[in-house]
Amino acid sequence: MTEATTLAAAAGSPDPAEGLRAVRALRRLLERLETIQVANARAQGWSWQAIADSLEVSRQAVHQKHNRRGR
Repeated sequence: MTEATTLAAAAGSPDPAEGLRAVRALRRLLERLETIQVANARAQGWSWQAIADSLEVSRQAVHQKHNRRGR
């Protein structure tokens, strides 16, 4: 089983403590994956708008969250 599969199964646990821990871990995993894929898209020449469209968020939101030059 992959980490995501294990966490998804745990998120459905009837034990709220276990389920909430899994939800927190899934959020962290999702953030890491998004960061990796946004960097990958930028390296391949994608515009901030194209990335935003793929994520269904505003261009400003994705740019503010992932733009490394301004940090």
